[in-house]
Amino acid sequence: MKFSVFQISRRGGREKNEDRMGYCYTRESGLFVLADGMGGHPEGEVAAQLALQTISALYQKEARPVVRDVTEFLSSSLMAAHHQIIRYASEKGMLDTPRTTLVAALVQGTSATWVHCGDSRLYVVRDGELLTRTRDHSYLEQQSAGVIRMDRINRNILFTCLGSPTKPVFDVTGPVMLQQGDKILLCSDGLWGTLPDADIVRQLSTQSVSDAVPELVEQALRRGGEHCDNVTVIALEWETPDSFESTRGISTDSISDGVFASTIQAGVLDTVVEDLDDAAIERSIAEINEAIRRSAERKG
Repeated sequence: MKFSVFQISRRGGREKNEDRMGYCYTRESGLFVLADGMGGHPEGEVAAQLALQTISALYQKEARPVVRDVTEFLSSSLMAAHHQIIRYASEKGMLDTPRTTLVAALVQGTSATWVHCGDSRLYVVRDGELLTRTRDHSYLEQQSAGVIRMDRINRNILFTCLGSPTKPVFDVTGPVMLQQGDKILLCSDGLWGTLPDADIVRQLSTQSVSDAVPELVEQALRRGGEHCDNVTVIALEWETPDSFESTRGISTDSISDGVFASTIQAGVLDTVVEDLDDAAIERSIAEINEAIRRSAERKG
């Protein structure tokens, strides 16, 4: 398996960067993950980091050296990340839960499969054209797709995320067979919110990912101005032709079985990810709601 990859995250005009991204791989499999911690709720960056650590830990456990059931892995690891955020909020006695979007792609064999929740996106570009992209879990995108109808819509309003007391809505797409030179880009809304899809596709089509990604991020920051959102991108080029090879090219052919490489910061979750059943999740949510009730009574 051979690919080139480039990742970058910029704070923009925000006080702090609540985006997180990273990738990990074995000899025959690669996982690319991006999460955008949500403002308006506490500790969005913690939610994003917990999501990455949880999925990375489960991937390290499952990829030996391939993940047997990719769709099941992506679905269950997303839910595990959601549960870890809920548990974190419960243990901290928080009155509101940290929340984050998530998009994750698993590349294995000659195909890619991905999962997303919220409005962090994945684009696949082939031969200069947009092959496909994810549809945001926002009221605007769902109306555009004819799923719902609303009169007044704020494009920024999401109806799902990880960390909310309600069960997250997510979509798994794939497997999509990859061809040499295909490019896959994962990004936060700081990129696509200021750059149209056509600009993203054109840049990816005419440059290597190591050149296209930083240029796209700089364009987004310039157009976003002083109040620009965090801008985070991770992109890969599949089976990179020799003419495009760079120092960032990765060939996994020489990796031994059982070896796991990762750019995702390790945490306590990387040693053990506890399974939380539905009852445990309900207890955690109930504890958060009880803390909110007690706080309201004290204020009253």
